[in-house]
Amino acid sequence: MSSHTHLSFAFGVLGNISSFVCFLAPLPTFYRVCKKKSTEGFQSIPYVAALFSAMLWIFYAYVKTGETLLITINAFGCVIETIYLAIYVAYCPKKARMSTLRMIVLMNFGGFCAIVVLTHVLAKGEARFKLLGWICVVFATSVFAAPLSIIRVVIRTKSVEFLPFPLSLLLLISAVMWLLYGISLRDIYVTLPNVVGLVFGIVQITLYAIYRNSTPVQDQKKLPEHKGDIIINNNEIEIVVPSNIIDEKKQEESIEIEIEEKKEEKQEEEKTEVNKKENNISMKKTEEKQSNCEVK
Repeated sequence: MSSHTHLSFAFGVLGNISSFVCFLAPLPTFYRVCKKKSTEGFQSIPYVAALFSAMLWIFYAYVKTGETLLITINAFGCVIETIYLAIYVAYCPKKARMSTLRMIVLMNFGGFCAIVVLTHVLAKGEARFKLLGWICVVFATSVFAAPLSIIRVVIRTKSVEFLPFPLSLLLLISAVMWLLYGISLRDIYVTLPNVVGLVFGIVQITLYAIYRNSTPVQDQKKLPEHKGDIIINNNEIEIVVPSNIIDEKKQEESIEIEIEEKKEEKQEEEKTEVNKKENNISMKKTEEKQSNCEVK
């Protein structure tokens, strides 16, 4: 704790506590997965990314030295995300299982090992610390695409069903704690991702205040039953929208295409019926003519 002031240590402890609670947020989801023995359309990408992020921050803390508070929370993150992924792999369809295992091998083993090797080969001493720090910043900032998805859903449906206030508030508190921790240590690599986290936290709370009493639009009933999951990527936290929300537009388009196809099939059937009737009429006329000729 030599490099920490009492203030930064306090912020780090509070950040650990808030992130710990958020790491446990998906537990009800995975309890339901175990109970139903189905992943219900969830994607594994957020959990693979969260595990990769936790591994990166542990390596960053190891290279920097003295960052015990970063190591503790991310070590727990590695354990809990590994458990989540094990449950997912156990109950997901075969295609999703193979895709998940492929991502784990490529990202969490191949990608992480490549970063470890490259940071040791390309840079030494302080330069290695800076290179690794910027890698962490770039990856941590990129994961904020998920809150953009949930924000889009909230604005479109005018409903905060997928933006529960307690979790949104917890996201904001966690971002603030880690932001203050980074500022107190003058660590730009911890500070920058949490500036983005703070902005998204404020946006989510603002949206909740705007739409909490709004009447949801009608297509809200098309949204899935389960809420977005909370995924922690060390200091920054994201709400992950299940794949069937993100792909809702594609589903609607496929439904429209299916309706059009059914209309075309119906039209073809009607044409076929009309042709059959016309053929029957022509056959009857032919038979009548033949019968008349025989009478004569």
